[in-house]
Amino acid sequence: MMEREPPKSRLKVSMELDRISNLPSDFINKILSYLPIREAVRTSVLSSKWRNKSAMLTHLLFDDRCTSDQNPTTFAGIVDHVLLGHIGPIYRFAITHFRPQVGRDIDRWILHLSRNSIKELGLNISCGGHRYKMPSCFFSCQDLIHLVLYNCLLQPPSTFRGFRRVKNCGLFNVALDQDVFENLIVCCPLLERLKLTHCDGLTQFKIDAPNLKVLKFEGVLEDVSFVNTLKLANVRVCLTANVANDQRQTAGSCSNLLKFFVHLPRIQCLHVTNYFLKYLAVGVLPGRLLQPCLYMNFFSIHLDFNDPKEILTVLCLLRSFPALQVLEILARKKDQAVVGDVNYGLDNNQNCHLTKLRIVKITGISGVKAELDFIRLLLSSSPVLEKMIVKPATTNDFQLVNKLLQKLLQFKRVSENAKIFYVDP
Repeated sequence: MMEREPPKSRLKVSMELDRISNLPSDFINKILSYLPIREAVRTSVLSSKWRNKSAMLTHLLFDDRCTSDQNPTTFAGIVDHVLLGHIGPIYRFAITHFRPQVGRDIDRWILHLSRNSIKELGLNISCGGHRYKMPSCFFSCQDLIHLVLYNCLLQPPSTFRGFRRVKNCGLFNVALDQDVFENLIVCCPLLERLKLTHCDGLTQFKIDAPNLKVLKFEGVLEDVSFVNTLKLANVRVCLTANVANDQRQTAGSCSNLLKFFVHLPRIQCLHVTNYFLKYLAVGVLPGRLLQPCLYMNFFSIHLDFNDPKEILTVLCLLRSFPALQVLEILARKKDQAVVGDVNYGLDNNQNCHLTKLRIVKITGISGVKAELDFIRLLLSSSPVLEKMIVKPATTNDFQLVNKLLQKLLQFKRVSENAKIFYVDP
């Protein structure tokens, strides 16, 4: 007969049932970091082992899930309670809350964080319709690596010398003076990623950042220039207002296009959206850039096919991107009629030679001559083209659609493998 196993002790049974409590502390902290802060704090009542687990979290995220209609506790009260009972360092602190907050409450939290070697800070808050002014203690957070601010006002003290360790910075609807912005960028020598969206106070965009790799901008600017940005590889610029008309009066022999690319030798991905192409078209347009962009493989543009100078600007860039593999074009809504025609150079050596281009996507076209000529150029200049996706603008004119399809099918394709995909809008 087989011998019976001895009964397990209560302690052993308890340990087997409560496997989560016996996980390493790093694992438990990771699990708690994915919970809403409100639920993470509640785990302190589970057992004596869990009493201080939530109080030792290094990542604190406060959002709208912290409060409820049934719980009368205020959002500020919850943040105060967590910070007051916290043990150890706080590496990441983020607030995403859209109900109006009192500025002095936020001041108190940032003062607390400035004494805790905070490394990641994110504030997305509302202060009753006005921007929250960042307190002076914020500018002493010299361990910051990741910074994201929404709806804030930056007025650093005269002693501020930048955030020497910041690698990732995002400013959204932030107000700051031109000199404050330039000093901030220069004094962040490790900066790798920068995103600016609708920031007030900026008239020019001068970037001096030797380690910058990714840049995204959306808003209004009069001028854009790069200095010491040799590592910049991914750029997205969206100008939401047309400043080209004002610049054409003073451009003379200058070229916005040449000035923009001169410090971007390693650019790989470029998004030119809204009115930014009009800005690049200001001044004298060369046949190609002074130095080709040898690493550029993705190019996305918003193009007004009714403006010959915009088309010539794109042609110049295509001649200067020998490694281009993917091209995306959105036909921008026409601002006004522009008289003029474009010589695409189909019969001379000024033609583009897109020897690496594999995929083209064109959206929003209506079948006008300039659009069809441009498509014909791409098909005749891309020997390894695999796929061209064409999605016209929304229309109920079926005759126009049929005419467009017939034209596309008639165009000569230099690539034997090229296929044209028509997407019904």
